[in-house]
Amino acid sequence: MTTLVWDAVGDRVYETGVDRGVLYLSDGRGVPWNGLTAVEDRTTSTVTPLYWDGVKYNDLFVVGDFVGLLKAYTYPDEFMEFEGVQEVDNGLFVAGQTPKIFGLSYRTKIGNDLTSELGYKIHILSNLTAVPSTKAFKTISDTMAAVEFEWTLTAVPSHVPGYKPTSHLIFDTSKSSPEMIADLEAILYGSDTTDPELPSFENLVYLASSLIP
Repeated sequence: MTTLVWDAVGDRVYETGVDRGVLYLSDGRGVPWNGLTAVEDRTTSTVTPLYWDGVKYNDLFVVGDFVGLLKAYTYPDEFMEFEGVQEVDNGLFVAGQTPKIFGLSYRTKIGNDLTSELGYKIHILSNLTAVPSTKAFKTISDTMAAVEFEWTLTAVPSHVPGYKPTSHLIFDTSKSSPEMIADLEAILYGSDTTDPELPSFENLVYLASSLIP
């Protein structure tokens, strides 16, 4: 028999922060996203109660689509075409164009009661469309306040072998082999011999499973 133990040393795990943002262009190439402040995952999953003769007997859970919110103080120049702004020439941009589909990756840090460096999670999103929120610019005063931009994110799920299609993969370095994470980061962030890129979700699943001992 085993007795439950609460708040054991090392079990008080928490997750915080967002960094290492990378924007993946239509051709798969990656560029750093500086100034990323928040990424919110807002699932559209629903639960419908089922009744028989006035008595509830089950809940019908329906997996929803990915909906998110992206916030940043700045963004890469390459991102403008993904919110429907196209560059013409000589510093001229035309708004109101059809936005393109892109990918995104970012990290969240993991800590516990023993260390704040327990590990981190690499989040990967694909087939995203961004709808910009209202941009409000105000007169400059004695107190300088940078504008924080916002975009509502939607996504088309990708095929994942053996699972339902999804738009979101998560690699937890505290549970992964260092070799696999090194290979993954060389792909996502680039290396001395390769450019950063976003592979298919199918290839990412294969990368993880092929290195399982």
